[in-house]
Amino acid sequence: MSNSESNHGASAFRTTTRHMLKSSKEYQRKTLMGGLSGFESPIGLDRRDRINALKTGDIGFVHSWDINTSVDGPGTRMTVFLSGCPLRCQYCQNPDTWKMRDGKPVYLDAMVVKIERYKDLFEATKGGITFSGGESMMQPAFVSRVFRAAKEMGVHTCLDTSGFLNANYSDEMIDDIDLCLLDVKSGDEETYKRVTGGVLQPTIDFGQRLNRRGKKIWVRFVLVPGLTSSEENVENVARICESFGDAVEHIDVLPFHQLGRPKWHELRIPYPLEDQKGPSQALRDRVRQQFESHGFTVYV
Repeated sequence: MSNSESNHGASAFRTTTRHMLKSSKEYQRKTLMGGLSGFESPIGLDRRDRINALKTGDIGFVHSWDINTSVDGPGTRMTVFLSGCPLRCQYCQNPDTWKMRDGKPVYLDAMVVKIERYKDLFEATKGGITFSGGESMMQPAFVSRVFRAAKEMGVHTCLDTSGFLNANYSDEMIDDIDLCLLDVKSGDEETYKRVTGGVLQPTIDFGQRLNRRGKKIWVRFVLVPGLTSSEENVENVARICESFGDAVEHIDVLPFHQLGRPKWHELRIPYPLEDQKGPSQALRDRVRQQFESHGFTVYV
């Protein structure tokens, strides 16, 4: 644990307690170095130890990670995909991230070291670290402590989330988020329930909290013909985005595609959008114009 990290010991979510992490030579010999391409991944912890370490943020459960320059935030990003998600979106591309137990436990310290190695790259490209998923808000202590360490290094932080677990985050945690990629999956409760199995209001609440804390938002909206594409639903999404005030920098309209279907098949999960087609250019244009009529910059 760094000195800067220990200075924040008064905050419960930043307090490191390593009593549950084995320190014997035998355990160290079993520790996987590079189990996730360079991360130190502890093995051998019993269930109670893992739960305690997860609560304190000493470990996080990671599905995978990569370095990219795509849509996961500005510049070159280290995007970490966490395991665990409470929603079951019909168009989910990563159903293999739904269960936290399917991820690999990774030490907080190993994650921080990995960020340090890429610090110069992030600085040169104005990039940083992005936590995605799954649902990153399922592991608030781990994410928040990593973000705190990143901020102390001067590294940009980005949270990719549905906002569904809004209550998991304190205002202090939000303060270490530079940018939020906020998935607004629908504009009304009925459609949101059909798309995700969850409820919409927490997303709205989180976006408004981000605005009050002076944070920036890139809204993401997945356009699925016949599911999220109605004019009324899109108008409702636009009004929700308006409630986020000046926080919204732009809206990404993400056209539905079938790239996630093979994972559903591999996991033998019935895929609800088996025969669904992507949106036509005319539909994309209509939705873009709807959002633009509300004054938003839109990328389709």
